[in-house]
Amino acid sequence: MTDQLEHDDSCGCPEYRELSRRQFVGAAAGISGAAAAAAVFPEWLPKIVLAENFASNRDVIVSIFQRGGADGLNLVVPYADANYYAGRPTIAIPRPDAAGVAANQKVTALDSFFGFAPAMASLVPAYSAGHLLAMHATGQTFVTRSHFDAQRYMEVGKPADLNYVTGWLGRHLALMPPVRSTAPLRALGLASGLQKTLIGAPKTLPIANPANFTIGGSSATAAARQAVLAADYSNAPVPLNAAALDAINTIALLQSVNFNSYVPANSAVYPNTSFGRALKSIATLIRADVGIEAAQVDIGGWDTHAAQGAATGALANSATDLASSLAAFHADVVATNANVTVVVISEFGRNAKENGSNGTDHGRATTMYAMGQGIAGGRVLAYGTNGAAGWPGLATDQLESKQDLKVTLDYRDVLAEIVQNRLGNNQIAQVFPGWNATFRGVTK
Repeated sequence: MTDQLEHDDSCGCPEYRELSRRQFVGAAAGISGAAAAAAVFPEWLPKIVLAENFASNRDVIVSIFQRGGADGLNLVVPYADANYYAGRPTIAIPRPDAAGVAANQKVTALDSFFGFAPAMASLVPAYSAGHLLAMHATGQTFVTRSHFDAQRYMEVGKPADLNYVTGWLGRHLALMPPVRSTAPLRALGLASGLQKTLIGAPKTLPIANPANFTIGGSSATAAARQAVLAADYSNAPVPLNAAALDAINTIALLQSVNFNSYVPANSAVYPNTSFGRALKSIATLIRADVGIEAAQVDIGGWDTHAAQGAATGALANSATDLASSLAAFHADVVATNANVTVVVISEFGRNAKENGSNGTDHGRATTMYAMGQGIAGGRVLAYGTNGAAGWPGLATDQLESKQDLKVTLDYRDVLAEIVQNRLGNNQIAQVFPGWNATFRGVTK
């Protein structure tokens, strides 16, 4: 959380800085309770599902949120649309066939229309393997330019409805029996406070650094204090006893995993960044087979109102971190495990046209990504305004409010298909209430 706040405070967007504080306070409130012990053991944790599902085809899901509104147009570039270049005279990334431009400064073509920005090029192997699907002109059909509202509605999975406080992934987990009934931890949020996406999930904790997760206070007396707590709460009433014991058992579980000696498969190298370290921790837990079913990770730095840059600059720096970390996770985990799915979303995109500060302001559609062996990847999926495969267009009269790429693919269609086909949950109406999902062939 600290890294994200420091990074995002430099973006020049007061609303987003306020969002970060409100998110932290909200998350902290979500894990507090009347009893003193509830400050350590969240109130929402006690929901215990006793059934067990031994199905081997349920994927572990890694949900990633690009907080700040990622400029999809400069990540997966529609280089064949001349209006992209007309609207961005200083921040557009040159076409793949641009003469006199170094290869590391121009688009890497993915097909005859779209290509990766140079900062995203490390994902080409995952794309070429058919494990990475990029989806353009995606987002929420509900219109808002507020970071706070857009993130909340996206994480809850139902726009403009304050009656829902649980997250879409939290509801999914609450609806499903655990893959392993003995696992004390089904899901974790790599953050100081639990992200709203996971609120409502049973046996789920916010753990910023799984390698260092322990009880507070002196390490010399930690074991003794844990033993006292375990003895006290073993006789506590339901559901407080289950919450406390699960949390204590989670400490023991994570301490049994050798994070420091973890060797990634296929010589994968994770960047030494907050995001890279988070994905490496998740990889360690998945390969240790401790019963983890879901993880939520945030990556900030996407609110590029000024000095955004083109092939290099602020956006490229964030994109390099994202792509390099995902590329390492692909080589390490996805390429070796058929039952892992990664999804990457952002609350909205940026204006189609650059502003006077060589940046982009809050927009509508952006890019979304799904990665896994069960994903129908190796392509860029996009729809036109008529609902058929195509492109909504960047000419002024094609833009929403004459400024934004239109949303032609609702993110819930993508997530709903993954929830049903990769996570084995057909209760879509409960996970995404009020939404009649259309499956788009995202999964195999």
